[in-house]
Amino acid sequence: MTFFVASAGKGNGADLGGLAGADAHCQALASAAGSTNTNWRAYLSTTEPGGAAGVNARDRIGKGPWQNAKGVVVAKSVEDLHSDSNNITKQTALTEKGETVNGRGDAVNTHDVLTGSDPQGLFSTAGGDTTCGNWTKSGEGSAIVGHHDRAGLQNTRHMNSWNSSHGSRGCSQDNLKATGGAGLIYCFVAN
Repeated sequence: MTFFVASAGKGNGADLGGLAGADAHCQALASAAGSTNTNWRAYLSTTEPGGAAGVNARDRIGKGPWQNAKGVVVAKSVEDLHSDSNNITKQTALTEKGETVNGRGDAVNTHDVLTGSDPQGLFSTAGGDTTCGNWTKSGEGSAIVGHHDRAGLQNTRHMNSWNSSHGSRGCSQDNLKATGGAGLIYCFVAN
């Protein structure tokens, strides 16, 4: 296993303790599931004030390939991951325990996965807060999310995006739930 969707958020909305806290969350979940890899990274971008360059999620996760808990390859490379041919679907975007994450149409939809990224895995230049204060806020703000099940209200490129579908309603746990999330993140082994 070199890729998973976190089975649970940290419980404080989009306040993940910054990138370091998010990476530690990935590491803890992976270790608890029996992974011996020690270089887990959260797929998250950050932004800097005044338009200075932020951190790109795609630059944090290594070169690939990545496979889920059942050994299915979800992407062969960073380029493949950010192309239409990646294999991230509801059936392959499994948790570290090998379980399916609820999506659109399930009793409780948790398909919103925090990324703060544009479709190419780059930090957003959209303006405003797109990362809930670089993953340190659980109140006001917003974060870009993707849909792990590649499904949304309409059949559009954004709604079908695994990493860049829309902004969250806010940064609190309740606001993330209200838009179809649970504070979940993607975790990759930086290989």
